[in-house]
Amino acid sequence: MLVSGKVVVITGASQGIGRACAQEFAKYGATGLVLHYLGDPRSEEDVQSLKKELETDGRKVATVPGDISDPSTSQKIVAVARETFGRIDVLVSNAGICPFAEFLTMPLETYHKTRAVNLDGSFYVTQAVANLMKEQNPQGGSIIAIASISALVGGALQTHYTPTKAGVLSLMQSCAIALGKYNIRANSVLPGTIATDINKAHLSDPQIHNSNVSRTVLGRLGAPDDIAGPVVFLASDLAKYVTGASLLVDGGAFVNLQ
Repeated sequence: MLVSGKVVVITGASQGIGRACAQEFAKYGATGLVLHYLGDPRSEEDVQSLKKELETDGRKVATVPGDISDPSTSQKIVAVARETFGRIDVLVSNAGICPFAEFLTMPLETYHKTRAVNLDGSFYVTQAVANLMKEQNPQGGSIIAIASISALVGGALQTHYTPTKAGVLSLMQSCAIALGKYNIRANSVLPGTIATDINKAHLSDPQIHNSNVSRTVLGRLGAPDDIAGPVVFLASDLAKYVTGASLLVDGGAFVNLQ
């Protein structure tokens, strides 16, 4: 039970990687989960089904709706965690969007929204949770941000997205330095192409799908649970001396140059 007894906050938890992380933390012993979600009808339905699934064996699950790009959402997340559990041991900053768009014709609103959700939202929730974790010193905590392989490479339809993920990677590196004295670890996970709702339409093109598969050395796209395992590892005491690190989880796509 790698995370036995831990209280875990996950943003963007209703679907995809966030949902898989919640399931994996429950599998490995987390006793408290705070699941953030956007709050629209679909995410409401999804998160309530997840809550029902995970509330077994004495495990308690709290849910918090809201736009992560609004700073007040992160304050609500911490308030609910404090009231329900009294602490936060792990933060998984996962909420993000990736609306594919051409650079030269991209509406500025697309750029601003992507930055606000992916980078600003990560900053807000990390700062809010870290302040509670600071109070828990010397216990501290573990912060894991979901960045992307796109933090390291470019994409013609991702000129607004890749800078946000590079920013998330850099944010975790700097937070590792700023928060180490409070025994708070900060790391990032960099997924490759993971088949989720965020890219379902993009990957529905057979040529795009096959191109992404061929770039991996394992011969398949990633699944959300491929990311959840490394996240739980970074949250656990197995990684107690790991901070400021970035873990690439891409099926070998990055190294497959030749």
